[in-house]
Amino acid sequence: MMSLAWPLFRITEQAALAAWPQTGCGDKNKIDGLAVAAMRRALNDIAMRGRIVIGEGEIDHAPMLYIGEDVGTGCGPAVDIAVDPIEGTRMVAMGQSNALAVMAFAPQGSLLHAPDMYMKKLVVNQRARGAINLALSLEENLRNVATALDKPLESLRMVTLDKPRLQPAIQAATRLGVKVFALADGDVAASVMTCQHDNPFDVMYTVGGAPEGVISACAVKALDGDMQAELIDFRQAKGEAQAHCQIAEDERRRCAAMGVEVNRIYPLQELVKSDDVLFCATGVTDGDLLKGIHQYNGKVSTQTLLINGADRTCNIIDSLHFR
Repeated sequence: MMSLAWPLFRITEQAALAAWPQTGCGDKNKIDGLAVAAMRRALNDIAMRGRIVIGEGEIDHAPMLYIGEDVGTGCGPAVDIAVDPIEGTRMVAMGQSNALAVMAFAPQGSLLHAPDMYMKKLVVNQRARGAINLALSLEENLRNVATALDKPLESLRMVTLDKPRLQPAIQAATRLGVKVFALADGDVAASVMTCQHDNPFDVMYTVGGAPEGVISACAVKALDGDMQAELIDFRQAKGEAQAHCQIAEDERRRCAAMGVEVNRIYPLQELVKSDDVLFCATGVTDGDLLKGIHQYNGKVSTQTLLINGADRTCNIIDSLHFR
């Protein structure tokens, strides 16, 4: 896996650089298409036997980087890949902050193989490892995390997303006195920041995409944090538990075909079975985790975070591209 660190860094850079010129264009599908195509081209140049285990969706909905797609030259290490070409396509389209090109590599058979669907996620840093349990309510988890960190609830900082589906969680946390930071988008960045040594947050809770959850799990594992996740169907995510929903039924069938379960709580060691993981993110727009892409006198700058679980390193790489 070590030999793939530099190629992975170049992949997320290429995806970010492909999407960045369209910042503010208003068309998130165009931005996603550019990043996907650039990422796939770069992946197929690498000497590896890669397989997308979670990404853009199934083959009938995603022409590239679909779940099960083989990438790479066909020789070299066998690798599981979790991919989100642009986390925050809407943010790039609207010229907003915190958009990233992100990807994670792990040895074959290491990463959770699941459909692109909703996932409930709970993340804490190293000091609160073992204090979380998604089978409990959010309030109980926040109390347990506060105890593990030896903090009063009023000093606990929770990061989540500013989405309608998360308003009940935000209200529950604020009733306890917990300080809530609601980002417009980007739970991968939020998960990483929660686990960093100078972390601005104590706990990350959200309901978002499963690909972002598996990618985040790789970073959390490498940073010695803790995470639990639960695949939930469309109607659960939308708060429609009693309503008939064809989307939810399709999601459950797809999960059964992939050997995973809806409403089963997956601990970190089942989301990512190996410590030999690589996580990489390149900023597209300026954000809390990374700087975005900027142009100076015909030169373009990028900033990339590369986390290597095998050698226990976390690198920030500033690059200048001469065009």
